[in-house]
Amino acid sequence: MNDADLQEAYSFSELGMTNHWKNLFEDRSQRVAQITDAEILSYIAEDNYSALAPRLQESGFKGWIPDLKNLAQGAEAFDALGFAKDGSQWVAYSYKPFPSTFWPTNGSTDDVMIRLPTAFQKDINGHESREVYLANLCILEAVIKGRSSLSIPPLDEATVGSDLDGDGKLGQVKRITKVNSWVGAAQPLPLESHLYPEGTEFLHTVRYLGITTQGEIGVSTRMKEVRYMRKARAYSKPMYARKYVLEANEKEAGNLPAYQSIGQHGLDNGNGWAIQGFIEDRQGRLRGLTYEENFSCMGCHNSVGSTIDKTFSFARKREGVEGWGYIRLKNMPDAPSQGETEGEIVTYLARAEGGSEFRNNEEMQQRWFQADGKLDPTKLRQARDVYDLIVPSRERALLLNKAYRCIVEDQDYIHGKDATVSPPMNVYDRIDNKTSPTLPKERTYRYNIVLDWETGSAD
Repeated sequence: MNDADLQEAYSFSELGMTNHWKNLFEDRSQRVAQITDAEILSYIAEDNYSALAPRLQESGFKGWIPDLKNLAQGAEAFDALGFAKDGSQWVAYSYKPFPSTFWPTNGSTDDVMIRLPTAFQKDINGHESREVYLANLCILEAVIKGRSSLSIPPLDEATVGSDLDGDGKLGQVKRITKVNSWVGAAQPLPLESHLYPEGTEFLHTVRYLGITTQGEIGVSTRMKEVRYMRKARAYSKPMYARKYVLEANEKEAGNLPAYQSIGQHGLDNGNGWAIQGFIEDRQGRLRGLTYEENFSCMGCHNSVGSTIDKTFSFARKREGVEGWGYIRLKNMPDAPSQGETEGEIVTYLARAEGGSEFRNNEEMQQRWFQADGKLDPTKLRQARDVYDLIVPSRERALLLNKAYRCIVEDQDYIHGKDATVSPPMNVYDRIDNKTSPTLPKERTYRYNIVLDWETGSAD
């Protein structure tokens, strides 16, 4: 979806001209000050995930029930290549967090797992095969990124039953060039560039900022949200094109978006994906999202032009063996977006002139910027990796955790989930389509979510 014009012209409905994300305007500083460090550290160390599945089963829940054991322990639930140790066939991968929104410095950590249908997990004889499954996952990575060649973990072509590198022999390979068909039992199934096969599942957990005794920042045991997507129906590209035309017509007519509820399975995003999730209740237990809470997921997973098949993270995973396994920000280079030469994070900081969407992250401002608001190259040279660039200090992590805890207590997620302590200055409570300032031509940009891991500079 090409929505680059929204940088230059607002297209809000009458309802949308008022900012309904009221939580942005709430000052939580006094409430945050009343929460001790010990209290919040104890809270985020609790496991609120493991009890969710049994509780749903007892209640007769009909939607997807979390089926990945020990996920609360993060990396411990997976082997070195990301395969879940419980045999559930979920596979974790290491990806670069989406700019600003999912940077730990702005409030949350997260992880994402993928699972393909059983045909993709079996060889041509119908037997389960880890090698075949990994090969199909690597083919999918190339398909989603639009790549004809891709670095992969070592694979045995004889076991996979396919000449993956096209050299006419079956041997050990670390690069794949055959991306026009699946392998194993999935070989006859359709394959289209930039689209996931029907039945693809994603599991995404959003967490607090975990803090180790050494002061390092990582995922917490406690989860803010458990999000699940399943591609229930695969559409053709002409069908997607038609849907985009219809959406543009609806917007031009001034009609507000609407999505079909599919009960305990969540919402149908209108483009083949069923999306549901769970979020903390007032006591911190995970509960199902309400219709309105689930509705906000549609903004990112249906109406943002930067996605590929309505998803973010898989297109952003590292390539080769480093890309498989639980997310790891340390030693991850700041790879540029395709079409750019500078690192994506550094490019974002330079263009946004701040370290968050509201330019209210004072710690990022002090770390990477000069007094005149421009990036400081001397400071940037001190950053070794993505971890150094986007992870907050222990003090900021504690503040953000406490701020979000206040939102949990209020249970007013429909008014926004940004973990702000005090209201950001750079936010309008109301705008006008005719008079509100927009970006000048020289400050508008094209953006590619896919990263250049191989040829891009890591400096």
